[in-house]
Order: sequence, then structure tokens, then C-alpha cells
Amino acid sequence: MVTRGKSINLFLIDGDPGKCIKCTLANWTGVAYKIPRTELEKCKGRDDLSQSGVYFLFGAEQNSDQNRESVVYIGQAGVRKNGEGILYRLQEHKRNSDKDYWNEAVVFTTSNNSFGPTEISYLENRFCNMAINANRYIVKNSNDPTPGNITEEKESELEEFIDYAKIIMMALGHKVFESVSQMIMQKTSPESIDTKEIPFFHIKKNGADAKAQLTNEGIVVLAGSIIRKETVPSCPTYAKTVREYNREYINEDGVLSKDLLFNTPSGASAFVLGSPTNGNTEWKTEDGKTLKEIETNETEEP
Repeated sequence: MVTRGKSINLFLIDGDPGKCIKCTLANWTGVAYKIPRTELEKCKGRDDLSQSGVYFLFGAEQNSDQNRESVVYIGQAGVRKNGEGILYRLQEHKRNSDKDYWNEAVVFTTSNNSFGPTEISYLENRFCNMAINANRYIVKNSNDPTPGNITEEKESELEEFIDYAKIIMMALGHKVFESVSQMIMQKTSPESIDTKEIPFFHIKKNGADAKAQLTNEGIVVLAGSIIRKETVPSCPTYAKTVREYNREYINEDGVLSKDLLFNTPSGASAFVLGSPTNGNTEWKTEDGKTLKEIETNETEEP
């Protein structure tokens, strides 16, 4: 199937891209809002924010290792007897000291006020499970939302809504639904699933046997890779930090059980080898070509 372009309309409500943004997409009845926590009060009086919908609370918090982790809470909001809906629910969260980690909300509702309790329950459940499976953010929901009981016709309709919502969410800068492995697959041609179009890069030395692939976000060291167990004294601090932070995904034999994304090839190779490295020359294809040689050839191609 040919992938077609999409036309997204981003309306800067105050003329400031750092404040409230209303998002619509051609041929879609959905409406999305990106609302900074500090701008909630300015959204009063907007009719579509008094409707039912599903919302995401994005933020960050420190873990036990003093590292900042991206977190998200996913919830639903129905219309109340006082006529209030999504915005009122967000204001409740703002007053709740247990949810002081979030600094931005993304809201999904419809232009024709068509969401009832069944629809928002289904969407909350699907969005929550999609975020958990993507494993990009820590999902703060303590309970698994119920999907409700819907007809197959309604399910098809809501799945189409979800497809559009994923596009909007990516456009707003949140990769909450996209796993690292999905980002690898998205580098292939839309007409082909031949992953040979994306070369694998390897490091096989000093006890390491690692495999990686490039993505639009950086380089991914793939699950199943074996990293060098020891680190040398001059090992970069960031490489040691990544090892420590992901120790639950590295077994006693050095086998990695999770895909890990790195911003730079050298960051990935330092993680694998436990020493200062030049990733552009350390990462090589099966036929011995370095990452630098591959990228140089791509640049020189007409």
C-alpha cells in the first residue's frame, strides 16, 4: 500500500508555539490540544474542552539512581452534571499533589462531540497498552483501564481514530506509541518490508559481539547483543551510566535483553566496549565496511 501525505493544521491559540496548540487533520473528526500545565486557566470557555475525551499527562521524575525519566499518565474524562469535561479533569490533576510530575497535557476529543463512555474507555485502554508496549515512557497508570464492550463496527471506527491520533502525537513531539524497533522498520521503503535495505553493524572484539542498526533518531544496539563485561578506567561516564541504569537488561554473561537507542555511534560503541571509542570506525558491516564508509558513500551518490 502506498503511503500518502497528511495535512495537519496546527493553530497557535495565543500565537506562541510554546503555549496552547489546537491540532486538526484533514478528513478526521478528531481534535487534539497540546496544553502546558501553566496554561490551563487560559483554556476556559472552549466548548470542545468541556466534552468527553482522553488525555495524556507528560512529565519527568527522578528514579532511585537520580536519573530523570520520561513519564506519562493516560486518563479519560466524561462530561459531568455541571457541564464540565476534559478541562475540569485536568484542573483536578493540577491540584493533586500526587501528580505534580507532569508539565504538559495532550488531549483528544472530537469536533462533533461524539464520544460517549464506551468510546473513551476503549481509547484509554488501547492508548495505555500501546504506550506500555512501546516502552518509551514510564506509564504511571496504576490500574489497567477496561476496554468496555463495543461492536466490531465501533471498534473499526475507533481504530481508525487511533491511527490518526498516532500521527498527531508524533507531530506534537511525543513518541509515546513508537517503540525503538518500530523506528527501525520505518526506515524501510513503504512498498517493501525488506529489512536488508538497512544494514546491520557489528562490533566483535574484547569479548563483545554486538549488533546495531541506524534509525532516524540515532543508532540502536539490538537485544541479543553481548557487551564487554568489564570497563576500563577511562571509560566515558555516560557509558558507565547507561550500563548501570540498564543493568536489569544485561545478564551475567553480558547479553542485552532490550533494544537501546543512542544518539551517537561513539556512545553506542563505548557502551558495548566499556572504553573510549570512535563509533564511526568501530561499527562495521559483515563485509567489513565501517559506518563512516557507508555514510560517505551515501553522501557521494548522485
